[in-house]
Amino acid sequence: MSKSSWTDQIVGERMTVDQEFSSRVASSQFSNQQWSLIMTATEFKIEDADEPEQAQLVADTSKLEQIIPELENVDAGMGAMGGAGGAGGSSGSGGSGGLVDSIKGALGMGGGGNDHEEQREAAEQLTQEYADELQTHLESSGRWESVREAAAAETADDEADAAN
Repeated sequence: MSKSSWTDQIVGERMTVDQEFSSRVASSQFSNQQWSLIMTATEFKIEDADEPEQAQLVADTSKLEQIIPELENVDAGMGAMGGAGGAGGSSGSGGSGGLVDSIKGALGMGGGGNDHEEQREAAEQLTQEYADELQTHLESSGRWESVREAAAAETADDEADAAN
């Protein structure tokens, strides 16, 4: 339970940054549904939390690899329901896109290796931009120090637990 306490402290700020960041997501290659999935797979941590001058909020994207193949399915499902995906069916890979390619990809028959790598890199970049925006927001609202201190305390607690 202690692992999430500093993140629990910033829920309101995250909601504000989510709203401010929505235009950045809209101009990215990801639809809102894809972005939601990406954010679900992303955890945030404060590196060097015990060093006030070096502390930085970073996006831990180590779980992104697991959801990248699902990004295509999210938009394929939206297209099947008549929704508009933000990623645009024919942009980027030069392929025809669409349902057949989505099915091939889901079955592991598509050649989407490079597309997946590009999507992962773009998602990593966008989530770090979000983390930077969130840290800037926390700093400007005067919350960064208390959040950083809470993260440092949790890190110390975790290290003490690991030593026992």
